[in-house]
Amino acid sequence: MDDAIRAFMTFLELERHASHETVRNYASDLRQFQTFMTTEYPDVRALDPATVQTESIRAYLHWLDRKREKSSSMARKLASLRSFYRYLQREGVVGLNPAEVIRTPKQPKHLPRVLTKDDAAALMDFPAGQTEASLRDRALLETLYSTGARVSELVGINPEDLRLSEGLVHLRGKGRKERIVPIGDMALRAIQAYLDQRPLVDSRDLRSKRVSFPVFRNSRGGRLTTRSVARIVARYSNRLAGGSVSPHTLRHSFATHLLDEGADLRSIQEMLGHASLTTTQKYTHLATDQLLAVYDKTHPRAGRSTSVRVVKDGKP
Repeated sequence: MDDAIRAFMTFLELERHASHETVRNYASDLRQFQTFMTTEYPDVRALDPATVQTESIRAYLHWLDRKREKSSSMARKLASLRSFYRYLQREGVVGLNPAEVIRTPKQPKHLPRVLTKDDAAALMDFPAGQTEASLRDRALLETLYSTGARVSELVGINPEDLRLSEGLVHLRGKGRKERIVPIGDMALRAIQAYLDQRPLVDSRDLRSKRVSFPVFRNSRGGRLTTRSVARIVARYSNRLAGGSVSPHTLRHSFATHLLDEGADLRSIQEMLGHASLTTTQKYTHLATDQLLAVYDKTHPRAGRSTSVRVVKDGKP
């Protein structure tokens, strides 16, 4: 199975253009399944992927459940096995996909957190002062909220990606897909203030002959990691009444606030870099659910009996 996993990782990198993080997650999931099989079935020494049966994968999911693994994590690990076996089918290594018939674990429904417009404005103002770190952090927060960029896209921004005079930024998304999105004046001014404080090119850069320089850098001049950005966002957002949020919350807030102000779904889809409009449509449901939650919480006569059926889109 080792050779099959390595071949699948190469396929993901070279043909699917998957990110390093995605490849690492797939490899971790598949290695965990391999360990489970060789531990639970001691007679299996060199696991042959062609001998894996559906019941073995079900036993693996039950084992994860007993470990109190989150259903979202179990669903991802099952998806990893499905993708792995689809690849092996394509290569003629196996005839059937043993993971295909297994139902994905039911996911709990929850509303992703969206900042209010006031909270978003307050968050942008939390990095105070003119130190290099404060200017960087404010530019970072403004860019996330202004563009709806994924955190991986944010850390990948280089100076040549910024088209300041046009109010645009070039982002590199999932699967190496690229898009150009608008960026607001507040974010542009924050970026410019940060760049004025710390020039992008110094003598060390010139000697190393590096071509691309990250816009958002750590104290040593290297590119910020996604984890570093998450820590920065959490540190400032912890001052909000609702507690800390993740960088993805700013992406949710970006889309929801655009929708609130009348932006059409197609435009939001383009800006978010969604391949399917269906993915973007969740924000219409999110906006409606948020409105209902606020109404139920604040209106004195909004109490709903469980017997009341709420009508949406003309259907009960």
